[in-house]
Amino acid sequence: MSNDELVLTREGMNKLEEELEFLKTVKRREMAERIKLAISYGDLKENSEYHSAKDDQAFMETRILTLTNMLKKARVADVDSLDTSTVKVGSTVVLNDIEFAEKLQYKIVGPAEADVPNNKISYESPLGKSLMGKSVGTIIKVDAPVGIIQYELLEIKAE
Repeated sequence: MSNDELVLTREGMNKLEEELEFLKTVKRREMAERIKLAISYGDLKENSEYHSAKDDQAFMETRILTLTNMLKKARVADVDSLDTSTVKVGSTVVLNDIEFAEKLQYKIVGPAEADVPNNKISYESPLGKSLMGKSVGTIIKVDAPVGIIQYELLEIKAE
């Protein structure tokens, strides 16, 4: 995958598209109404509601640009015909934390859809980078703030 390319699961692509559509339609209308109301309060120089609304509008427009650029570079990983011989975006992996003999399961996703509390890690994360292209039985070493953590790749699933 190229440096400019962003690989996402279908679910991740849909979430980004939905967020962009929501911001462009619903949030832009709400923001326009909020600014209109703030302007009605008078003197814009000392109108904190107006300045707050303009700041929020700028943040929202930046997010719209960010999402638009991400979607231009995005490619959906083909998880329907996912080969489970090696780890790819869309793979679900079962790992054994060698030090603690603990089994962990993660889905490898694009950076825009990473959600560690829900066991979704980015292919750009240290663990994700270490897993990409590996096969079952491989020992994975990840450089973490607490030192080197070792995992054994037990299983690769297409879920």
